[in-house]
Amino acid sequence: MEETRTNFLAWLRDAHAMEQQAITMLNAQANRLEHYPMLRARIAEHADETENQALQLQGLLDRYDTSTSMMKDAAGKFTAGAQAFGGMFAGDEVVKGAQMGYVFEHLEIASYTILIAAARELGDGEAVAVLDSILQEEEAMADWLLANLPDVTGAYLSRDEAGMPAQR
Repeated sequence: MEETRTNFLAWLRDAHAMEQQAITMLNAQANRLEHYPMLRARIAEHADETENQALQLQGLLDRYDTSTSMMKDAAGKFTAGAQAFGGMFAGDEVVKGAQMGYVFEHLEIASYTILIAAARELGDGEAVAVLDSILQEEEAMADWLLANLPDVTGAYLSRDEAGMPAQR
């Protein structure tokens, strides 16, 4: 059971770093969206959810008397900042950002599914409940993005065709 615990805690630290990366990405994206108010509002809402998720993960790590990985957290934030900076130069930033957001949500869904399975192996019902709650928020965001990708794409194409600023 010790190896299961070791793996669980490593994956929990990875999830915390992933959420730190997501916070940076979501806030940068929401701050740049000018012409897509529904997308901006949902991304800002999910950024708030994500900050709470990071706190919940910190709480689980604290219960196991272990810390986050400062190196992984910093690397995630750096990567997110670089992605945000690079996206500023893409003419279709809003479409690619929504697409990458959908992909990232599925990375998170897979991560939480794995963490839940490991927490069950450990018999940690409290962790299962916390992780399942986070998983549901990630699934809701992925579902929202999928349902709204056609509208975001259509709005982008309409603005682009009309010669209006469309990238963000």
